[in-house]
Amino acid sequence: MIWAYVTLPLLGALIAWAVSENTRRPLVLPVFAVLHLALTVVLLNDSPGPSPHGWIYLDALGKVTLLSTSALFTVCALYAVGYLGFYRKERSNRTICAALLICLSAMTLVCLSQHLGLLWITLEATTLTMAPLIYFNRNARSIEATWKYLLICSVGIAIALLGLFFLAYSTIVAGREATLLLQPLISGAASLHAGWRHAAFIFLLVGFGSKMGLAPLHTWKPDAYGEAPGLVGALLAGGLVNCAFLALMRVYQIAVASTEGALFQQVLLGMGLVSMAFAAVFMARQSDFKRMLAYSSVEHVGILALALGLGKGALFGGLLHMMNNALTKGVLFLSSGNIHRAYSSKSTEFVKGALRRSPWSGALFLAAFLAITGSPPFGPFVSEFTIVSSAFTEGTGWAGGLFLLFLGIIFIGMASTVLSVVMGKIPRDLPPTTYRDSAQTVLPPLILMGVVLVLGVWIPAPLQDLLADAAALLGGGR
Repeated sequence: MIWAYVTLPLLGALIAWAVSENTRRPLVLPVFAVLHLALTVVLLNDSPGPSPHGWIYLDALGKVTLLSTSALFTVCALYAVGYLGFYRKERSNRTICAALLICLSAMTLVCLSQHLGLLWITLEATTLTMAPLIYFNRNARSIEATWKYLLICSVGIAIALLGLFFLAYSTIVAGREATLLLQPLISGAASLHAGWRHAAFIFLLVGFGSKMGLAPLHTWKPDAYGEAPGLVGALLAGGLVNCAFLALMRVYQIAVASTEGALFQQVLLGMGLVSMAFAAVFMARQSDFKRMLAYSSVEHVGILALALGLGKGALFGGLLHMMNNALTKGVLFLSSGNIHRAYSSKSTEFVKGALRRSPWSGALFLAAFLAITGSPPFGPFVSEFTIVSSAFTEGTGWAGGLFLLFLGIIFIGMASTVLSVVMGKIPRDLPPTTYRDSAQTVLPPLILMGVVLVLGVWIPAPLQDLLADAAALLGGGR
């Protein structure tokens, strides 16, 4: 069943490639996305045991990542029917439809991998399949963004490969059989050679950190997020980031089980705060609202790293925030994509009065801004409150204070851009466009916004148990 689960999106990619009509091809996406989400729900309740050699197994951490990824992909697939089928007829969508489904297959395998070598390969596969998606608009800026994304992420993933070599070598030097299987590495972490283990952790943190977009390794994000279509930006910020974060959590599991857990946590704490500081600086006076979302992503991967660095109660909040961030970023990118199409621009110099020209998209963009900045009653408020309260109760109040300071600066910086977009009068000399809000492009982000609101007032008991199980795997206890 597990392998059928991985190959299902690949079958969808083949069918999408074979369909000849541009308007019908996007219909393949929601069919296979809904099937994938249904299988995900089945696997959450009845997950099979490990594969014969233990390479494949869906543990609680994989389940949390897979659930958020599959839900986000399904909404993006529904959105794609309207976006690609009706509004982007001027170019073929064959590559983007096929690449999206191949990427879903790779992200699924990332969540299932219990072998760090297999995880590395599948993570690299997500990098490669995302490249043609970023290049969708086929202009000079999109090709520059694609090359920068490929170059920096490939360097990062190559550094992570060196880290894996060092980790495997540390088992040999320790007189054990070389392995990259997660469970043997965790159970024997304390006996690994200290020098090679230490080097492995540094290289893996830098490698997977660049894939996540932790500052100062985030330089590919503003261009890639700014030039990619909205639905691709949503998957970059909510799917790819979560997969890279899962890889970092696997390294974290080994580090905590060794004697270097505290040092690893301190480094993550520092990188998390630095990422938030970078976002606070670059988000101020940002005139490109899609690039602003890239810096928002830098902020939130910083929050995720911070939660790992704080440990204990913050781990539950960090995992909940991973889900909240993915879903809220989906609303932001899909609604911003609608606004971009309605104005043929993403500059606040020309984009004003979105609440009048695209009222549904403007309202969703405004609501998602409030949610992603941690305003109640939305889900990110709960997860961020859990993290910051843990910082104060666990004796790291200075980190909690900096966290709140950066959140305040980011709120002000992001508000200046978002309010400029949605408020005011529509410019008179605006070039005409055919785009108008429609059910196909508004309902998907509206569904996501509803889920983000529900998670702010009520977390279902099965989801709470799943998050607690996942936090326990990281050492957060139950």
